[in-house]
Amino acid sequence: MAPLPDLRPTVLAAWRTNSLVTARLVEQLSTALWNASIPGVVPRRTVRMIAAHLHNARSRWLRTLGQEHGIAIPLLVDLRRVTRRGLLSALRRSSRGITELLELGITSGGQIPATKAYIWRNLPLDVGHVLAYFVAHEGHHRGQIVLVARQLGHRLPPEVTNGLWQWTARVQEWNRAR
Repeated sequence: MAPLPDLRPTVLAAWRTNSLVTARLVEQLSTALWNASIPGVVPRRTVRMIAAHLHNARSRWLRTLGQEHGIAIPLLVDLRRVTRRGLLSALRRSSRGITELLELGITSGGQIPATKAYIWRNLPLDVGHVLAYFVAHEGHHRGQIVLVARQLGHRLPPEVTNGLWQWTARVQEWNRAR
């Protein structure tokens, strides 16, 4: 039987690509949409708050699964006041943390070691499930932002919505930036 391939490069590249897709969407939102209230939501939520939630969710997972293992925990951002520039900076920090968490799992035989803080226990801690969960979470909220934009008459340009699916371009972008 052939040895299993090293999936580290693939897993980490998939996370980086997802993270870049999220960042590019945040960069390309108009100011009007960034500050727009989401229809029918009480208490009042904005597109900014959805975008900021992505970083804060990453940070909370890092606190739960990574802090005990020495992974730096990025500070949460203020959902109501974070600027686009501030959020993009925070997203870079939390993305590095998620990368470290995935690397921890890979070097630990494919499993992120359980921590005392992880009491929820609904997420299997194998690297594949953790990556899939984080990517699905961000894809869900990116979709929310696109839907809210349409509902509010701020339909995003095709290059923005198509960019959500241009993962090959994001991989090339990452490679150029290195």
